[in-house]
Amino acid sequence: MNETKLDQAVAKRRTFAIISHPDAGKTTITEQLLLFGGVVREAGTVKARKSGNYAKSDWMEIEKKRGISVTSSVMQFDYQGKRINILDTPGHEDFSEDTYRTLMAVDSAVMVIDSAKGIEPQTKKLFQICKMRGIPIFTFMNKLDRDGREPLDLVNELEEVLGIDAYPMNWPIGMGKGLQGLYDRYNHRVVLYHKDAQGNQYLPLDENGQLSSEYPLTEDSTYQDAQGDMELLDEAGNDFDAQKVASGDLTPVFFGSALANFGVKTFLDTYLQYAPSPAAHIDENEEKIEPDAEQFSGFIFKIQANMNPNHRDRIAFVRICSGEFDRGMDVTLHRTGKVIRLSNSTQFMADARHTVETAVAGDIVGLYDTGNFQIGDTIYSGKHDVQFEKLPQFTPELFVHVTAKNVMKQKSFHKGIQQLVQEGAVQLYTNFNTGDYILGAVGQLQFEVFQFRMLNEYHSEVVMEPMGKKIARWINPEQLDERMSSSRNLLVKDRAGNPLFLFENEFAERWFKGKYPKVELTAKL
Repeated sequence: MNETKLDQAVAKRRTFAIISHPDAGKTTITEQLLLFGGVVREAGTVKARKSGNYAKSDWMEIEKKRGISVTSSVMQFDYQGKRINILDTPGHEDFSEDTYRTLMAVDSAVMVIDSAKGIEPQTKKLFQICKMRGIPIFTFMNKLDRDGREPLDLVNELEEVLGIDAYPMNWPIGMGKGLQGLYDRYNHRVVLYHKDAQGNQYLPLDENGQLSSEYPLTEDSTYQDAQGDMELLDEAGNDFDAQKVASGDLTPVFFGSALANFGVKTFLDTYLQYAPSPAAHIDENEEKIEPDAEQFSGFIFKIQANMNPNHRDRIAFVRICSGEFDRGMDVTLHRTGKVIRLSNSTQFMADARHTVETAVAGDIVGLYDTGNFQIGDTIYSGKHDVQFEKLPQFTPELFVHVTAKNVMKQKSFHKGIQQLVQEGAVQLYTNFNTGDYILGAVGQLQFEVFQFRMLNEYHSEVVMEPMGKKIARWINPEQLDERMSSSRNLLVKDRAGNPLFLFENEFAERWFKGKYPKVELTAKL
C-alpha cells in the first residue's frame, strides 16, 4: 500500500470502547450499532434467555448464563465509508483491569449512562482513565423509554461529578410512557417516538428552532417543556466546540433508548463526524510514532483463551499503531528480540472470525498464539526498535488456594491454569516451599469465572480455599531470607519466579518493616 493509500485507509478508522456501570445498557447499544453496520439482522438482547438469542458480543458461556459481560469483545464493521472497531468492555468492577487495558487501545470512548440512575461508581472510575489519557468522550443517556431523572439534573451531574463540560446534542420530549420524541438540536429537527415503529419520523424546525404550528405536537406540554429547556441551554449552557471535544474537555450528550433503538442512529451518525481517526502513539523514548509511518508497530492489550472451545486456541489481540499489517509478515517481539512470522491472523465479530490479509493503524487484529505473547508486548517490523508504554497492572487483593478435585486429571488442571492466567484477569503464584498454586484477583467474580471456565473448557473441577484479603509486596531477591516467612507473611513466587510476601494485614506489613528496616518492599514489579 503506497503512502497516500495508507493515509486514506487510516483516516477512515474509528476505534472506540463502550464503557458503563453494569446494567446501563452497554451491550444492548453495541447490538444496535452492529445492526446499522449490517452485521446482524436483529439485535439479540441479554434478556432473551428462552430464545437463546444472546447478545452478539457476549460469546462466552458464562456470559450467556449470567447476562453480564466479563471480557472485552472486539467487533468490526463498515458504515458510511468508515471502518469502525468497537471494543465492548465488561462493566463489572471485578473486571476493570481488562477494561483499563482496553482503554489504552482506543482513540475515543462512548460512555453509556442509565438515565434513571445517573453516574454510578464504575462509570466514574472508567471516565477518569479516559480523562487521564485525554481521549474524546461521547455520552449516551440510555433508557429514555423508562421514567428517569430530569435531563437537566443528568447534564449538571456530568459536569459536577466528572468535571467535564457537556453539550446536549439532542433533548428528550417527555420520558417513559410520556416519551414523545427527541428535540434534535444538532440536526435542527424533531425525531418522533413510536413504540413499535420501524425507522424514525423526522419533523423539520424553522429558522427559530420551532416546529410549525401545523404539527399537533406543538400543543403538547412535554414539547413546550423541552422547548423551554432548550432556550435555557442556549442562553446559559456551553457552546459546542469541536476542539474541546477532540481534547476530551467537552462531551457531546445524546439521549435515547438502545433497547427501543431510538436515538442510536442519530448518535452514530454524529459520532462519526467528530470522533478522531487514529493518533500518534508515544513510545518509551518519548518518540512519536505516527499512524501513517511506514514501519509496522503495535502492542498486545489482551489475550483470550478458548474463543473456539473445539480447538483450545489462544488469541492475542494487537492494536496496530503504525504502518500496515500483512498476513505472513515477520515482526520482532521487543521483550525477547525474537522474530515471529504472523501467518495466522483474524478479525472479529464477537465469536465469528475471518482471516485478515491486511490491516492498518487503528485496526484490532487477533493473532493465534502458541505462548509467544504476553499482555503489554510490543511488536514491530524492520530494524528500528520500538517499545510502547507499559499497560496498567493491578496488584491482587483477594487470594485462594486452588487444587484439582480429581487428582487423576492433573494434566488438564495444569494446562487450564497456565492458559487462563495468561489472560491477566487472575494472577498465579506458587508457595515458595511447597509449590502449591495460589490465585490472586482484584474481585471475587474473577474466581467464579475462572472456576466455571476450568470446568467447562478444560473439564477440570477445581477446589478453591479462600485465603481472604492479603497485601502483596515484592522483595529484592538479593535481600531474601526464607526464614522471614511466617503465618502472617506467606512467601510465594509469581509466574516469572520473582519472590513476594502475602501479608495478612497492614499491621503485619508494618511489623515486618520494623524487624527488617533495610529490606525493600514494592507494591509492583
